[in-house]
Amino acid sequence: QVQLVESGGGSVQAGGSLKLSCAASEYGFSVDVMGWFRQAPGKEREGVAAISRYGLTSYPNSVRGRFTISQDNAKNTLWLQMNNLKPEDTAMYYCAARSFGANWLSSKEYNYWGTGTQVTVSS
Repeated sequence: QVQLVESGGGSVQAGGSLKLSCAASEYGFSVDVMGWFRQAPGKEREGVAAISRYGLTSYPNSVRGRFTISQDNAKNTLWLQMNNLKPEDTAMYYCAARSFGANWLSSKEYNYWGTGTQVTVSS
């Protein structure tokens, strides 16, 4: 069982930056990809970044060039650096882990989830 705890959310103005952190109870062989997802009220949960245990990354077009996912396997920590934030980035952000699958940005393939951290971007 992988336990995940996010931190680092908050309120910023458009154009600002935030860095989210996710502390994982383990980063062992049972996890092949870690991801960040977000969900705004009334919208579906969407993947915004994913990283494999070997460091390969994936982003949707909506955040590519603005968000950067990184990890420290030794410290069981995942980060999401978010720059040039926009009001449409406002959402609850979740850290997630999965054991296997094909689509790194599909929430359906993730087994473990944190409780989320709120990000609010004002115009």
